[in-house]
Amino acid sequence: MGQLIAVEGLDGAGKNTLVTELVNRWRRDGLRVWTLTFPRYGESVTADLAAEALHGRHGDLRDSVYAMALMFALDRADAADEIRGAIAEHDIVLLDRYVASNAAYNAARLNQDADGEMVEWVREMEFHRFGLPVPDHHVLLGVAPEVALDRAARRAATDASRPRDIYERDTSLQLRVDHVYRQLAQSNWMSPWVSTEDGDHAELARRLLDG
Repeated sequence: MGQLIAVEGLDGAGKNTLVTELVNRWRRDGLRVWTLTFPRYGESVTADLAAEALHGRHGDLRDSVYAMALMFALDRADAADEIRGAIAEHDIVLLDRYVASNAAYNAARLNQDADGEMVEWVREMEFHRFGLPVPDHHVLLGVAPEVALDRAARRAATDASRPRDIYERDTSLQLRVDHVYRQLAQSNWMSPWVSTEDGDHAELARRLLDG
């Protein structure tokens, strides 16, 4: 039975870079590693509909915080069996975004803290009603919001396939999301959290495996 690790952080925080580094390091050490990125754009109809809403389609869908949260939750629910199978067959299952992203972004949209109604709604919906596996560890890439925002903007400017959506363009929202993420990490929401900047990935890998 493998460990389930969820990597969280703002858009532009460097999650993909961190996940790639951890996967390469652990595979060099002979560990069986499986990864998945959420939302599963191009694979999940609910994820694609949510993305389209964030870029201005589907009427007022994106105006409903709970509707958007449910769309992303259904994407994960559809992958639950695949995740459980991967945990059974690998040493480490590493997820680039998971349930905590739904909690952080939508609590921030409602100007709530981590102890508010939205975070509890996400926990009940995804972990209890949908039965998603609870991570053994969370990793928060806690880079400064200004740095993450700048990276996301530069990425969009150089990659036409990655235009920024309405969340990514909303600086005040991103700052609130960062605040909620840090509250979740401080409270060890659902499992132990490790917070890291753009630091020593080898040390992070060791800390996660040592548990």
